[in-house]
Amino acid sequence: MTWHGTSGQPRLHIVTGKGGTGKTTVAAALATALAVEGSRVLLVETEERQGISQVLDVAPLGTEEVDVASGLDGGDVLGLSVEAGTALVEYLRLFYRLGRAGDLLHRMGAIEFATTIAPGVRDVLIGGRIYEAVRRTAGQTAGSRRRRGKDDHPAYDAVVVDAPPTGRIGRFLDVTGQLADLARVGPIRNQADAVSALLHSPTTVVHLVTLLEQLPVQETLDAVAELSADGLQVGALVVNQRRDAAAREAVDLVAATDPDRELLAGQLESVGIRTSASMVDGLVQTAADAVERRDLELSLEEAVVASGRPILTLPHLPEGVGSDAVRRLAAELAAQGVTPDQATGGAG
Repeated sequence: MTWHGTSGQPRLHIVTGKGGTGKTTVAAALATALAVEGSRVLLVETEERQGISQVLDVAPLGTEEVDVASGLDGGDVLGLSVEAGTALVEYLRLFYRLGRAGDLLHRMGAIEFATTIAPGVRDVLIGGRIYEAVRRTAGQTAGSRRRRGKDDHPAYDAVVVDAPPTGRIGRFLDVTGQLADLARVGPIRNQADAVSALLHSPTTVVHLVTLLEQLPVQETLDAVAELSADGLQVGALVVNQRRDAAAREAVDLVAATDPDRELLAGQLESVGIRTSASMVDGLVQTAADAVERRDLELSLEEAVVASGRPILTLPHLPEGVGSDAVRRLAAELAAQGVTPDQATGGAG
């Protein structure tokens, strides 16, 4: 399957979705699917919620890149939590040679104060850390200013970002717009411009996670329009927790049958279940609700397909999330064509 709308080789995969749709789990599954044998994938958390550590059953992530999982085919998945304060300390060291003075500012709370009164700076700093990871080569260390060689290989074959939800994704990715009145020139503006160029390049795609529910689908479609209007490449729409085929067939069978209360009561009594009129009425209503829910899901699915973007579907996992569930979802993505070759392939 083709992931993107223009030619190029996407290596930065930004995953967003309405809160509660499972975007963190999907981001972890995507990183696991992309980590084929011999490759390295970085999974980045941007909101300091430790969601990635919870779904992968690993220790809380810090600001250092650490191994968190293995890919389906033996690659490596590393995790990182981008924290604005630490990113600003690194920025001050890199551009202003502040050294320990940056640490002192951090301990005094000055950095938290600065990123609070100028939230656009926070997103630029987080974007800058992601930019550095995408651009880094195998011969560089984090924060290194060593020049890239023309034959250097990337340190990471892919970077997957668990981004803010759809309600804030446009602002998060609009790093230069947020700084329009705050920093028109200077190093931080230059960094914002570099991050913006990366986000708008064929290197980057934004994937959106949704459930087949009205609000998530509407937010997803609104985000597709907003991101496209801003010149960002929209990748796949991931329909999470989709009802499996057997469950859908059962509801189809119910929908095709007129409820016969007496027949239903008789069948229940025949297997030793005592019934009452209210029980039977409740069962009939439950069946009607299931049919109504199916019809709503079908209409929402049609709206998602009509967006014209590639669609990936993931099943509902009644056992909940965890490292085993992430690997199962990664296998589902791989079965639908999500591989590094497809993620970096030709035009859609």
